[in-house]
Amino acid sequence: MTIAKEKKIWTSKDLELLPEDDCRYEIIKGELFVTRSPHWQHQKIISRLYVKLENWSEKTGLGEAAIGIGLIFSETDNVIPDLVWISKEKLEAIIDEKGHLQGAPELVVEVLSKGRENQQRDRENKLELYSSQGVLEYWIVDRFLEQIEIYQREKEELKLAKTLLKKDNLTSQLLPGFSCQVENILT
Repeated sequence: MTIAKEKKIWTSKDLELLPEDDCRYEIIKGELFVTRSPHWQHQKIISRLYVKLENWSEKTGLGEAAIGIGLIFSETDNVIPDLVWISKEKLEAIIDEKGHLQGAPELVVEVLSKGRENQQRDRENKLELYSSQGVLEYWIVDRFLEQIEIYQREKEELKLAKTLLKKDNLTSQLLPGFSCQVENILT
């Protein structure tokens, strides 16, 4: 007779007990995901996108971009996306005293890392989480295929709206006047 082990449900309180090291700890639906520090090229892509978004934000005064900010949706959904953009109004409403966002920003960006598990987490687990929490737009940057997938909110979920290749311009309905060539982000 085999006795099934009960699966541990991880919470935000459990994260506080984990070591402060070079790993990124995230919880989605109570499941713990641990990843190592990102690859150099991964971080360069995030940095390029951050600079473009932050420069646009400073010009327009509409919001702010942030790299690696914690999003706490619930005790069992606590993630650290690569990059977010949030309007000033929403930021004031959902930021807590520890500097975490207690709700969904308008835009979330993830850059894919190597490995099936890493890519599945971003393409499936996080897509479902961001969709259920009200993120308006989700960009998945695939540095291996040199493309950016743009998911936009359609009714109650995020749906793939378009896939941009290197020669395409990255624009967003959320960011009036924002534009940059995908190639400038990826290379």
